[in-house]
Amino acid sequence: MPWQPGGQPTDVLDDLPTETWDQELDELLLRIGARFGRVEPRRRMRDYVQGLLGPAGRKNSWQLAEYAGHSAPHRLQHLLAGARWDADQVRDDLQAYVAERLGAPDGVLIIDDTGFVKKGTVSAGVQRQYSGTAGRTENCQIGVFAAYATTKGHALVDREPYLPKSWTEDRERCKTARIPDDRTFATELELARAMVRRALTSPLPIAWVTADSAYGQDSHFRRFLEDAGLSYVVAVPKSQQVHGPRIDHLLTQAPPEAWRRLSAGPGAKGERLYDWAAARLPAVWEFDGDEPTRQRWMLARRSIAKSDEVAYYLACAPLDATVADLVRIAGCRWRIEESFQSAKNEWGLDQYEVRRFVGWYRHITLAMLAHAFLAVLAAQEREKGEAPTTHPSSWTSHQPKSAVCWQLDPATVLHPGTTH
Repeated sequence: MPWQPGGQPTDVLDDLPTETWDQELDELLLRIGARFGRVEPRRRMRDYVQGLLGPAGRKNSWQLAEYAGHSAPHRLQHLLAGARWDADQVRDDLQAYVAERLGAPDGVLIIDDTGFVKKGTVSAGVQRQYSGTAGRTENCQIGVFAAYATTKGHALVDREPYLPKSWTEDRERCKTARIPDDRTFATELELARAMVRRALTSPLPIAWVTADSAYGQDSHFRRFLEDAGLSYVVAVPKSQQVHGPRIDHLLTQAPPEAWRRLSAGPGAKGERLYDWAAARLPAVWEFDGDEPTRQRWMLARRSIAKSDEVAYYLACAPLDATVADLVRIAGCRWRIEESFQSAKNEWGLDQYEVRRFVGWYRHITLAMLAHAFLAVLAAQEREKGEAPTTHPSSWTSHQPKSAVCWQLDPATVLHPGTTH
């Protein structure tokens, strides 16, 4: 049997036949092999991906080379730094692979960023900056990512490094790190919008988008999603204004019966149960006209154990969407956090030793490929009915879909259109 994450068989992939593993991996590597014009880099790519899936304690070039039977890491280092191949083309193949194996009409695109703690000052994009991953300011690189999730599974499907102005305004520094001259400063929100646009032109079937408050609080981002025809459930801070008042102040209007206990999806310890309240927001004629085709919502998620811990969301959904639907999408955001954790802990997402711009793209893309491969294998095993009953493949809430929502007091709607 192939080695499994952490040196231990996983729940879903336990007892997976070696031939199943090998056949799926061969098909995937054959799919992307055409992106490598010469035999040598194609072989090194295979060695690299197989090494990421292997039992090496750290997934740097030295240990991956040792696992592949190389006497030195130079060939794998050349794959990341000097060989001729386009990581964006491989990303496109990865998206097509995920669409074929995990795609569904109600697919969810999840946007988030993660930090990569690094020493020194020469790695592309590194500086002292806040990292949500570490929860503090660190010397690190920041990457903005997109993940794709359905009832079948979830995988990382796109990535962009964030380059601070300390980099983009220093062209000599950029030149040293091989950052292209046309790469100018872009905020994390701008990088997120670019990935959403790419996803919409990819084979991935997408109906929803979810993101944390760093993205959700931006009215231009929400409007961009609506203009693209996408529904969304995005987190916002408690200070978020909704038609004038703050969202946390509006939530004080919710009567006790408006709160319902719903599952936001399965977690490591079972269903993620919270108390939820939701209110429909009035239509905005400027954007919706006389006959709206979508409904905007405000949601709150309250901890069962600590009632003072409340998270807030804004949503835009089809007219027939229910509160349970919105809760399900909000819960999908954890999927990208799970992806970050497993990709870093098991598949070497953050264990690269490259400093140049192109090397970051190449390592991250191949690590995402390894992660997607395992996600597809897990999905195939679940479809065979071999998944443990404690990890249902469905993310649908076990609560009735007629969950209560309350009607906002019209007197609080002071300035229609403020949320946009």
